[in-house]
Amino acid sequence: MDLLHWFTAPLQHEFMVKAILVSALVGLVCSVLSCYMTLKSWALMGDAVSHAVMPGVVIAYVLKIPLAIGAFIFGVGSVIAIGFIKAQTRIKEDTVIGLVFTGFFALGLVLVSKTPSSVDLTHILFGNVLGISNADIIQTVIISAITLVTIALFRKDLLLFCFDPTHARSIGLNTGALHYTLLSLLSLTAVAGLQTVGIILVVAMLVTPGATAYLLTDRFDRMMILAMLSGVFSSVIGTYISYHIDGATGGCIVVVQTLLFVLAMIFAPKHGLLVRARQNRIA
Repeated sequence: MDLLHWFTAPLQHEFMVKAILVSALVGLVCSVLSCYMTLKSWALMGDAVSHAVMPGVVIAYVLKIPLAIGAFIFGVGSVIAIGFIKAQTRIKEDTVIGLVFTGFFALGLVLVSKTPSSVDLTHILFGNVLGISNADIIQTVIISAITLVTIALFRKDLLLFCFDPTHARSIGLNTGALHYTLLSLLSLTAVAGLQTVGIILVVAMLVTPGATAYLLTDRFDRMMILAMLSGVFSSVIGTYISYHIDGATGGCIVVVQTLLFVLAMIFAPKHGLLVRARQNRIA
């Protein structure tokens, strides 16, 4: 009975129902994209884009336009800046990514500190899914739909591009277009994650589910399913936990995701630490 009450008590509040549903949707979308990012080894790129959208959000707020527009422009702009600097200098890509995303993020912090606001813009750092408005819910649903439909349409091409871009280019695929398609989806998904976990933690939602699933299977279709289950489960349970302990929702979601990863790292049937330790003893 106590367990049943644990699950039903939050559902008595409309804001909690909204938070659980939105968190689950964002967890689903981030998990799907996470699989491609894991294959592409784009964890640092995800970090860069998620942080670079911050000044765009603040500027959009000042101009009274949808926050998603400003965030998307700056997310794509950061990618273009990274590509330009990498092409024009001798600096390696990981260093360029670090330079660009910290510069954009710092600019966002300055703009937040100088922008008079009736809304606490620091919510974009840590998320505010418990206070999400209907307009933001609609925006999140639209962004999620665009992302999922695009991935469904170009699923095989994106998979080949992430797994072997040289082969993809050799059979005639436009790898440049696929590159920017994936980065555009990354920018959109980062915007969707702003309300749930905020800029600082959205990169965890874009990396952890795919990494967890990657330890559990060698097949991409199964990896996708496991990542989605992991993302939705952690988003829902994390939101429940935040309600009962009165903690930060975004933090609770990411902590649950991290715990799932640790469990997979230890107990994965083929790549887990226990299996490897047993194989080493046998050898």
